[in-house]
Amino acid sequence: MAKYSIQVNGKTHEVDVMDDMPLLWVLRDVLGMRGTKFGCGKALCGACTVNLDDTAIRSCSFPISAVGKGKITTIEGISEKGDHPVQRAWEKHVVPQCGYCQTGQIMNAVAFLKSNSSPTEQEIEQAMQGNLCRCGTYNRIKEAILSAASEN
Repeated sequence: MAKYSIQVNGKTHEVDVMDDMPLLWVLRDVLGMRGTKFGCGKALCGACTVNLDDTAIRSCSFPISAVGKGKITTIEGISEKGDHPVQRAWEKHVVPQCGYCQTGQIMNAVAFLKSNSSPTEQEIEQAMQGNLCRCGTYNRIKEAILSAASEN
Protein backbone atom coordinates (compact mmCIF):
# COMPACT_ATOMS: atom_id res chain seq x y z
CA MET A 1 0.00 0.00 0.00
CA ALA A 2 1.11 3.51 -0.74
CA LYS A 3 -0.32 6.95 -0.04
CA TYR A 4 -1.21 9.17 -2.95
CA SER A 5 -2.46 12.72 -3.04
CA ILE A 6 -4.57 13.16 -6.15
CA GLN A 7 -6.59 16.05 -7.46
CA VAL A 8 -10.02 15.05 -8.74
CA ASN A 9 -12.51 17.64 -9.96
CA GLY A 10 -10.59 20.43 -8.25
CA LYS A 11 -10.39 18.73 -4.84
CA THR A 12 -7.39 17.01 -3.30
CA HIS A 13 -7.93 13.47 -2.03
CA GLU A 14 -5.55 11.34 0.01
CA VAL A 15 -5.79 7.65 -0.84
CA ASP A 16 -3.89 4.66 0.51
CA VAL A 17 -3.93 2.01 -2.21
CA MET A 18 -1.73 -0.44 -4.10
CA ASP A 19 0.59 1.18 -6.68
CA ASP A 20 -0.95 -0.78 -9.54
CA MET A 21 -4.60 -0.12 -8.62
CA PRO A 22 -6.36 1.23 -11.70
CA LEU A 23 -7.58 4.80 -11.40
CA LEU A 24 -11.11 3.56 -12.17
CA TRP A 25 -11.27 1.59 -8.94
CA VAL A 26 -9.76 4.44 -6.92
CA LEU A 27 -12.49 6.73 -8.25
CA ARG A 28 -15.36 4.26 -7.83
CA ASP A 29 -14.44 2.14 -4.81
CA VAL A 30 -12.22 4.41 -2.74
CA LEU A 31 -13.69 7.85 -3.49
CA GLY A 32 -17.27 6.71 -4.19
CA MET A 33 -17.52 8.48 -7.55
CA ARG A 34 -19.80 6.23 -9.58
CA GLY A 35 -20.11 8.26 -12.80
CA THR A 36 -17.10 6.61 -14.43
CA LYS A 37 -18.12 3.16 -15.68
CA PHE A 38 -16.35 -0.19 -15.97
CA GLY A 39 -16.67 -1.68 -19.43
CA CYS A 40 -14.07 -4.11 -20.70
CA GLY A 41 -11.19 -3.66 -18.25
CA LYS A 42 -8.71 -3.60 -21.14
CA ALA A 43 -8.94 0.03 -22.34
CA LEU A 44 -10.76 -1.03 -25.50
CA CYS A 45 -14.32 0.29 -25.09
CA GLY A 46 -13.90 3.77 -23.57
CA ALA A 47 -16.65 3.50 -20.94
CA CYS A 48 -14.08 4.33 -18.24
CA THR A 49 -12.76 7.49 -19.91
CA VAL A 50 -11.76 10.36 -17.65
CA ASN A 51 -9.55 13.35 -18.38
CA LEU A 52 -6.06 13.78 -16.99
CA ASP A 53 -4.81 17.30 -17.62
CA ASP A 54 -7.44 17.70 -20.36
CA THR A 55 -6.37 14.50 -22.13
CA ALA A 56 -8.78 11.56 -22.33
CA ILE A 57 -7.41 8.41 -20.68
CA ARG A 58 -8.85 4.96 -20.02
CA SER A 59 -8.98 4.76 -16.25
CA CYS A 60 -9.48 0.96 -16.15
CA SER A 61 -5.89 0.38 -17.20
CA PHE A 62 -4.24 3.55 -15.87
CA PRO A 63 -2.49 2.85 -12.56
CA ILE A 64 -2.85 5.33 -9.74
CA SER A 65 0.95 5.51 -9.56
CA ALA A 66 1.01 7.10 -13.04
CA VAL A 67 -1.25 10.04 -12.11
CA GLY A 68 1.53 12.05 -10.47
CA LYS A 69 0.54 15.69 -10.04
CA GLY A 70 -1.97 15.54 -12.90
CA LYS A 71 -5.46 16.95 -12.54
CA ILE A 72 -8.21 14.39 -13.02
CA THR A 73 -11.63 15.38 -14.26
CA THR A 74 -14.54 12.95 -14.18
CA ILE A 75 -18.09 13.31 -15.48
CA GLU A 76 -19.03 14.69 -12.05
CA GLY A 77 -16.49 17.47 -12.46
CA ILE A 78 -17.22 18.95 -15.88
CA SER A 79 -20.25 20.87 -14.62
CA GLU A 80 -21.99 21.25 -11.28
CA LYS A 81 -25.42 21.61 -12.90
CA GLY A 82 -24.99 19.30 -15.89
CA ASP A 83 -24.91 22.26 -18.25
CA HIS A 84 -21.52 21.85 -19.91
CA PRO A 85 -21.91 22.55 -23.66
CA VAL A 86 -21.28 18.88 -24.46
CA GLN A 87 -23.90 17.76 -21.93
CA ARG A 88 -26.43 20.24 -23.32
CA ALA A 89 -25.69 19.03 -26.86
CA TRP A 90 -26.14 15.41 -25.74
CA GLU A 91 -29.62 16.29 -24.49
CA LYS A 92 -30.49 18.41 -27.53
CA HIS A 93 -29.59 15.59 -29.91
CA VAL A 94 -31.07 12.85 -27.69
CA VAL A 95 -27.82 10.91 -27.84
CA PRO A 96 -28.20 8.25 -25.13
CA GLN A 97 -30.24 5.13 -25.49
CA CYS A 98 -29.09 2.72 -22.78
CA GLY A 99 -26.64 5.39 -21.59
CA TYR A 100 -23.94 3.07 -20.30
CA CYS A 101 -21.15 4.37 -22.54
CA GLN A 102 -22.21 7.99 -22.38
CA THR A 103 -20.00 9.23 -19.55
CA GLY A 104 -16.94 7.94 -21.42
CA GLN A 105 -18.23 9.37 -24.69
CA ILE A 106 -18.81 12.77 -23.09
CA MET A 107 -15.41 12.85 -21.39
CA ASN A 108 -13.67 11.94 -24.64
CA ALA A 109 -15.66 14.63 -26.49
CA VAL A 110 -14.80 17.25 -23.84
CA ALA A 111 -11.06 16.51 -24.13
CA PHE A 112 -11.25 16.44 -27.93
CA LEU A 113 -13.02 19.81 -28.14
CA LYS A 114 -10.39 21.37 -25.86
CA SER A 115 -7.75 20.40 -28.41
CA ASN A 116 -9.88 21.06 -31.51
CA SER A 117 -12.66 23.60 -31.09
CA SER A 118 -13.74 23.56 -34.76
CA PRO A 119 -13.62 19.92 -35.82
CA THR A 120 -14.74 18.40 -39.08
CA GLU A 121 -17.02 15.37 -39.15
CA GLN A 122 -14.06 13.20 -40.14
CA GLU A 123 -11.95 14.52 -37.22
CA ILE A 124 -14.80 13.75 -34.82
CA GLU A 125 -15.16 10.23 -36.18
CA GLN A 126 -11.43 9.64 -35.79
CA ALA A 127 -11.27 11.11 -32.28
CA MET A 128 -14.28 9.14 -31.04
CA GLN A 129 -13.53 5.79 -32.68
CA GLY A 130 -12.11 4.31 -29.47
CA ASN A 131 -15.39 4.80 -27.60
CA LEU A 132 -17.84 2.02 -28.36
CA CYS A 133 -21.62 2.35 -28.22
CA ARG A 134 -23.62 -0.87 -28.30
CA CYS A 135 -26.75 1.09 -29.20
CA GLY A 136 -25.11 2.62 -32.29
CA THR A 137 -25.75 6.29 -31.54
CA TYR A 138 -22.63 7.36 -33.44
CA ASN A 139 -24.42 9.76 -35.79
CA ARG A 140 -26.12 11.55 -32.89
CA ILE A 141 -22.81 11.67 -31.02
CA LYS A 142 -21.19 13.34 -34.03
CA GLU A 143 -24.10 15.81 -34.34
CA ALA A 144 -23.87 16.64 -30.65
CA ILE A 145 -20.13 17.28 -30.83
CA LEU A 146 -20.59 19.55 -33.85
CA SER A 147 -23.34 21.37 -31.95
CA ALA A 148 -21.18 21.78 -28.81
CA ALA A 149 -18.29 23.03 -30.95
CA SER A 150 -20.51 25.70 -32.49
CA GLU A 151 -21.33 27.04 -28.98
CA ASN A 152 -17.69 27.89 -28.30
